[in-house]
Amino acid sequence: MNLERVIAALAPTDVVHRAPVEISDLAYDTRAVGPGALFFCVPGERHDGHTFARDAVQRGATALVVERPLELDVSQVVVPDARRAMAQAAVVFFREPTRELEVAGVTGTNGKTTTTFLLHSILAAAGRRPGLLGTIESRIGGERRPAIRTTPEAIDLQRAFREMLEAGDRSCALEATSHGSELGRLEGVRFAALAFTNLGQEHLDFHGTLERYYAAKRRLFVEGERPPAAVNVGDEHGRRLAEELRALGHEPLLTFGVVDDADIRPEQLELGGGGARLRAGGIELRTKLRGRFNVENVLAAVAVARLLEIENEAIAAGVEALDGVPGRFEAVEAGQPFAVVVDYSHKPDALANVLRTARELARNRVICVFGCGGDRDRGKRPLMGRIAGELADVAIVTSDNPRSEDPAAIIAEVVADAGQSLEVEPDRAAAIERAIGIAQEGDIVVIAGKGHEQGQEFADRTVPFDDREVAREALQAVARA
Repeated sequence: MNLERVIAALAPTDVVHRAPVEISDLAYDTRAVGPGALFFCVPGERHDGHTFARDAVQRGATALVVERPLELDVSQVVVPDARRAMAQAAVVFFREPTRELEVAGVTGTNGKTTTTFLLHSILAAAGRRPGLLGTIESRIGGERRPAIRTTPEAIDLQRAFREMLEAGDRSCALEATSHGSELGRLEGVRFAALAFTNLGQEHLDFHGTLERYYAAKRRLFVEGERPPAAVNVGDEHGRRLAEELRALGHEPLLTFGVVDDADIRPEQLELGGGGARLRAGGIELRTKLRGRFNVENVLAAVAVARLLEIENEAIAAGVEALDGVPGRFEAVEAGQPFAVVVDYSHKPDALANVLRTARELARNRVICVFGCGGDRDRGKRPLMGRIAGELADVAIVTSDNPRSEDPAAIIAEVVADAGQSLEVEPDRAAAIERAIGIAQEGDIVVIAGKGHEQGQEFADRTVPFDDREVAREALQAVARA
């Protein structure tokens, strides 16, 4: 693509050393720069991309997108915001892939991953050849790839959409995060339908306030091409969003939730240890996903599927076909007389939902192992301590991903308001072993916080750590004993 086409899309404030340059690729990381690349000098929290511009040119970049002109003899497109320019350029460079690819998005604090997995399964049952982009993995043309971040940077996101189309995909289930909204990664994405699941205390270290967090989610529904919307009115912020969208004349708008006035709601509901049976939107549904909170995820997927005009039979088949989601209330079985589940719940609302579900399923005690991550919203720590102390019979506080913080300091904030109701074991493996060691017949052990993750992050290293494998080894040790 000629640089002039990119310049036309960006409407820059200035162009320095303008020349008729051909662009072969886009990059924001010098490690990805090759001959003919257009390099975006994006300021970040720790590093400023402008300081890497010279390196990018030496690696072959033939033009730069900058927020201030640099003393380099290369074409420079000067813009107010390099990150947002990156999204605009990516849409043009990759030929507006979401004009062809049917994107079903899910945003919210909890339930994004499970709902996107449900949507992927429904889209597959409907013959719409779906890809997937989310927290756990991406799927492009049937190939599974590890996820780097839930919502990729704009260049990576638009590239993935184009790769899906070239690999034969015709739709995509996408987790749309508040970071992706706030940082402009989702600009230019045309959603065929977008769901709002809920909003709780999370990411306030980034957004600052709950109101700004809500605004980042809301922006996806009201700016640009407004997408067909599915909104959970069983959540207070979802109800607010639905009311605001109605006031704007937004349509189509379909509500869902475990409330009487939702468009898609449980008309009949049976919960059990093997999942749930329900009737919603006139469809008889069976799901292997356990817990009341997963009923909301199923309703979200049904609502989005309706907006996509998928047949009822395919919706029911897709919901039933999903056996589970890695690290989401995932059972660890080794023949033990009690249950062990691993869950990604690392937010107050999510932890409460998981522990209430465990209480419904347990014949005896609920034992919980959990921690809080470092360098993240500190305000949720005492909240999670209180929730675990109130909803579990035995709660063991341990280390999660401490990152640059002292694990003992994080734990102290968790237990601050919970008194003596919480046990403390900073070593996560030892805490899991302790929980499994004291479990008795009919108990349920909930290992919360890391879910599908396979590493534990410290200030200077990431060590291999998978809650599921550690739990399995602890169960084997108990069996041998």
